Formats: sequence, structure tokens, C-alpha cells
Amino acid sequence: MDKKNALRAGALASGTTLMMLLMSSPALALTRDDGDDPGKGLSVLDTLGLYVAAPIVIFLVIAGLVVLGDKSRKQPKQG
Repeated sequence: MDKKNALRAGALASGTTLMMLLMSSPALALTRDDGDDPGKGLSVLDTLGLYVAAPIVIFLVIAGLVVLGDKSRKQPKQG
């Protein structure tokens, strides 16, 4: 019975996804709107710095602060 339900759920999910993809209209990103002023694009280094390096640095800073906060709370063992 579980196999039949799993197959039914998979068919329903894939059918729904397919219908959503077929019925959705394209994003029309090439058509400019009135008043659209996009500005200059980012270079490769700007993009890598903004979307790769900055999140890694922020993650490392937060992780470092957590580790430092954890080490300061540890009590020395009483023997």
C-alpha cells in the first residue's frame, strides 16, 4: 500500500510541476518598462566579492564569535 501511495504522490507532484512550467508565462526580461533605469552592471570581481566572499566572511565572523563566547563560559575542571 505504501508503494502505491508513494507512486501516486510522485505522479501528482511531477504533474503539478509540469503544468506550472507549461502554463507560466516568460519573464519578458528584454522588454524595458517606462522609467526603468538599471545602472551599470557588476564586474566579475564585484559579483564574486558580493555573492561569494562576503557571505563566507560574515559566516566566519559569526562562527568565530560563537566559538569565543563558548570558550569564555567553560569553567576549569576541579580535581
